[in-house]
Amino acid sequence: MNIDVVRPIDLGETEVKRWRALQQADPLLGNPFLAPEFTLGVDRFRPNVRVAVVTDGPDVVAFFPYEKQAPGIGHPVGFGLTDLQGIIAAPDLDLDARALLKACGLGVWDFDHLLAHQRMFTPYQTVKRVEPIIDLSDGFDVYQEEARKLAPKTHKTIRYKERKLGREVGEVRYTFSSIDPAELGLLMAWKSNQYHRTGRTDRFARPWIVQLMRHFHQSGFGVLSVLYAGENPISMHFGLRNGHVMAGWFPAYDTTFAKYSPGMIGHLRLAEGCAENGVTEIAMGRGGKEFKEWLKSREIPIAEGRVARPSAGAGVHWLRTVPLNKARNAALDNPKLYARADKVLKTYAKARATLTRSK
Repeated sequence: MNIDVVRPIDLGETEVKRWRALQQADPLLGNPFLAPEFTLGVDRFRPNVRVAVVTDGPDVVAFFPYEKQAPGIGHPVGFGLTDLQGIIAAPDLDLDARALLKACGLGVWDFDHLLAHQRMFTPYQTVKRVEPIIDLSDGFDVYQEEARKLAPKTHKTIRYKERKLGREVGEVRYTFSSIDPAELGLLMAWKSNQYHRTGRTDRFARPWIVQLMRHFHQSGFGVLSVLYAGENPISMHFGLRNGHVMAGWFPAYDTTFAKYSPGMIGHLRLAEGCAENGVTEIAMGRGGKEFKEWLKSREIPIAEGRVARPSAGAGVHWLRTVPLNKARNAALDNPKLYARADKVLKTYAKARATLTRSK
């Protein structure tokens, strides 16, 4: 096999077409984070995005998108933003992962949302998890009935709050795909406020992420869905769409209306809107949110870990990341530790806000 490394922008129409064909051959590769549009989009704003093109004779058999950092540290494209990662290839591709890294000039490549069924990375997986999926292949009514049976009290409460929202605030309506850039800006503002309230890092403080969101919105690869009560946007969701698959990405809501559970209403409306617009699968992303347990239809296995070759860079990377990841995983796997960590972050956020106001 031969491996050539190129900038995504240098991929020709034939290569992009082959990328799509490889995706279509494996249903688990249909996720938008693995689509060429995602890699090409990030490449506009991140200078170190590359794609390893693997050929076997005259045939392209794989595409491996990654970001490279000095010294020889590799990450999935858009690392920290992606809910699914991997190589675009048949799951049983006979390719040595370390040989791939060598061709890419990498000493290490770490991952945290890898498709677990990709055989070439199996020896390097350290933690296995699942990503919840909403299955709309039989239509929204069938999906909703299954969700209602799973948690009848929750479903009844959400529908009651939706009716109450309509009575007290204004007629409830939903737009599956809004092209209004002002509404996208409002969603990012809501999300920034959420990050600050909960003590998380504000992703939208990074200009390149804001630019990426706007690019995906303008290109149509990103879908902005909006729930209104009267003329008021109440909750929104910005997801990425690749054919019949939607990747949930950034949901947010106006906290003024929190008592109506606008986020939950919005998720049900999103599922309905997706079903009406040819989307049969919503990937919700890994996470400890309880509402995903109610909404999910099934799960797909994902993994985290790292592929490393002997190098100084790989050693430094281990010291910086592995102990921290182990501590984080311990919290994620223990509900009590997770709740305690979440409480600490929120307390920190309140203290930070108080200090900011006092200055």
